[in-house]
Amino acid sequence: MARVLITGGGGFIGREVSKELMENGHDVRVYDALIEQVHQDAAPLPEDVDFVRGDMRDAQALRRALEGCDAVVHLAAEVGVGQSMYEIARYVGANDLGTAVLLEALLDHPVERVVVASSMSVYGEGRYVTSAGDTVDDARRDPAAVRAGQWDILGPDEAPLRAVPTDETKHVDLASIYALTKYAQERAVLIFGNTYAPDTVALRLFNVFGAGQALSNPYTGVLANFASRLASGERPTIFEDGAQQRDFVHVADVARAFRLALETPDIGGEVFNIGSGHAYSIARVAALLADEMGRPDLTPEILGRSRAGDIRNCFADISKAQARLGFSPELRLENSLGDFVDWVRGQTVIDRGNEMRRQLETRRLVS
Repeated sequence: MARVLITGGGGFIGREVSKELMENGHDVRVYDALIEQVHQDAAPLPEDVDFVRGDMRDAQALRRALEGCDAVVHLAAEVGVGQSMYEIARYVGANDLGTAVLLEALLDHPVERVVVASSMSVYGEGRYVTSAGDTVDDARRDPAAVRAGQWDILGPDEAPLRAVPTDETKHVDLASIYALTKYAQERAVLIFGNTYAPDTVALRLFNVFGAGQALSNPYTGVLANFASRLASGERPTIFEDGAQQRDFVHVADVARAFRLALETPDIGGEVFNIGSGHAYSIARVAALLADEMGRPDLTPEILGRSRAGDIRNCFADISKAQARLGFSPELRLENSLGDFVDWVRGQTVIDRGNEMRRQLETRRLVS
């Protein structure tokens, strides 16, 4: 492919995808609005990147950016479960209307393939099994039970369900406005491909980490939030009890997954999980990072409170991506925090975690 347009390419993941594609013989053009909340402490793009600044809802600018492009990696999106629950129009406008404008622009500037960044959030709760070994694909927490401090989901025998890896066959169950917009992005792109014939592929990303995350954006990844707290001499704060489990995948592995999704033949219309394939409790993540940053004394503050839109457990089964894309994660969280911490130490960190909590509490999104 001669040239790839990366929407949202100025962001944390986009910069790494740009680097990965260029190192493997692709030309890259980046389209990004450079929103302050996300980009105020962002690293610069590679020097050889052709950059176009514009909003996803600007049809004329998008059409100009698409000229001469053979493929699109669609990363542009507002990101943040908590913020999406009160800035609803902002998230729907940027994520869903922005994607619609892109697809209409592609009618006039057709490409060979579109790869869209979806999210693990579309699953809601991940997959579980009962104490008897029966699979549960529709687990949901009762809001009243969560408010009462019952964090785990109970089975019919009142024993906690056991979380197991989630694959792409698990049905969607949207628990936040953010998840709703990401699923709309994913399905719109795949429907477009089915109708107008370009190959379209969706990657459901799990929790992405690595150097370059927006440390000053409290709605970004949990690892960046913890790093901001620790760098400011503050204890990381954790909702619920800290035992909730997530999958953390390094940004370099994610970038390689996007390249593979662009280059692998015969995968049009497919959806792939992109994660590490390992589960980590949030409390363990905080402890690992505190140790790496030399602040094991800053133990997590367990809030014992719930946040609207959060789920209990979800981590990836990546066997489909391994088999079809040849994707194999190379970096584990516990062995690859050094570069992230070195990068954090070189940043001017502004911890806005308390500000985020106040925003959520004011809107009754924390209980």
